[in-house]
Amino acid sequence: MAEAARPAPVADAAAAERLVAETLSTMRELETLLGRESDHIRVGRLAEGLAEAPQKTALAGAYLQGLQAVKANAVALARFAPDGVAALREAHGRFSETVAANQAVLATARAISEGLLRNLSTELTRNAEPKGYGSGYGSRPAPSPYGHRRSAPLVLSRSL
Repeated sequence: MAEAARPAPVADAAAAERLVAETLSTMRELETLLGRESDHIRVGRLAEGLAEAPQKTALAGAYLQGLQAVKANAVALARFAPDGVAALREAHGRFSETVAANQAVLATARAISEGLLRNLSTELTRNAEPKGYGSGYGSRPAPSPYGHRRSAPLVLSRSL
């Protein structure tokens, strides 16, 4: 496995300000993209919400590299750009809230879709079982000499 390239050391105020500005810019772009994704998924536009996944991956990678550079140059940044460090901390707090909201939206969408598929599978299985006569209320499935009948495979079209 190749070792990741180390970030260039910050040696002056201009380099410190440039690193802070680049990291803030990447964070804002990723925050905007996560907001769009969450908005689309909240209203059920899954294809639109997930369409920017490659860009999201690229921005997340760039953001993590920026954070590594910031951590590696923490002392120099505190010396040359203390206001930039404060701005990064503040922006990172807002960004963390956006990421948490996005994760909640994605988890909710996942739970809903899993529930829908589970309910659909249950209904298909129930409708496929033969009905027999039974005592009490309604009918019950006829006993099978081969044990409990499993449902047929469920096919899902991702193009819808």
